Amino acid sequence: MRTALIILAVVAGIWLLAIALLFVAGRRTAARELAALVPNVIALLRGLARDPRVPRREKWLLAGAAVWIASPIDLIPEFIPVLGPLDDAVVAALVLRRLVRVAGSDVLREHWRGDPATLERMLRLLRVPNAARERT
Repeated sequence: MRTALIILAVVAGIWLLAIALLFVAGRRTAARELAALVPNVIALLRGLARDPRVPRREKWLLAGAAVWIASPIDLIPEFIPVLGPLDDAVVAALVLRRLVRVAGSDVLREHWRGDPATLERMLRLLRVPNAARERT
């Protein structure tokens, strides 16, 4: 338990340092986006879990991913810089990509509370087409 708290503190410190560096570098919009990313993702996942358009199987998948990410047992130990959180990020990306394919990116966009440009960047990283391309 103590190791998990230390890891959490280190990750939080790196996150805060990145926000501060962006702010000092004059990239205030990027700093705000990064600062709000974690709360926005939590709100997104909570909204998706409650949305009736998301099938029950995907909700179980979402819950499983949350347990995986919160679990101290990982394929790659968290204390390894950069690579440590990689398995968690891959699991989150795969689950979000599956949710977009099943429920549609419009559902994600409805539940996203942050800057729409941030969500579009995340969807691009997941190689999800934008809404205009989905309709055609």
